[in-house]
Amino acid sequence: MNIKDTSETWETLSSRRPFQGAKTAVDSDEVRMPDGSTARRDYQVHPGSVCVLALDEDGRVLVLSQYRHPVRRRLWELPAGLLDVPGENPLLGAQRELYEEAHAKAEDWRVLVDFYASPGGSDEAIRVFLARGVSEADGERYSESGSEEADMEVTWVPLAELVRGVLAGELGNPGLVTGVLALSAALAGEGGVDALRPALAPWPARPYEA
Repeated sequence: MNIKDTSETWETLSSRRPFQGAKTAVDSDEVRMPDGSTARRDYQVHPGSVCVLALDEDGRVLVLSQYRHPVRRRLWELPAGLLDVPGENPLLGAQRELYEEAHAKAEDWRVLVDFYASPGGSDEAIRVFLARGVSEADGERYSESGSEEADMEVTWVPLAELVRGVLAGELGNPGLVTGVLALSAALAGEGGVDALRPALAPWPARPYEA
């Protein structure tokens, strides 16, 4: 049996947008159910995101600490950001975020894992890249007045320590949780990280032009 997600669309009888924010929105759809009844589905409309798991030669991962107001917590996360431009190449977005948040660049990029952040209430799709051959970026460090980057603490942490923290319930950011566990599995699998998909692998959830 081939276990994989498949594309499917139930009939949408009506749709309205009660909220439109600067980056995301909320849609409210009336959907026809398989038994003929109807149900309302309210969900966040999101442009998509990218995360970067930067791994150095000592097996350490680049992480940063950032305050997240909705959960009232400061979380350890991977460098990450929105795909602000429709159809934007996610690799370019990931390279931009690594530069802006950590003033770093990488020589080798691969797709580590794709996932939906909360598919019951949002269409946000996230692609996590593995970046190796990491070094400090050229030029001045990125800065912008009032930017979140000014409040970030950036450090390198051994992968094993992050895995331990995830399993102990001490780390809860979805990109970090998914990324470090996926990397741990990839390293233990046949072919290791060299068996991962190329950086420009197709992404059906967020199609783009390579």
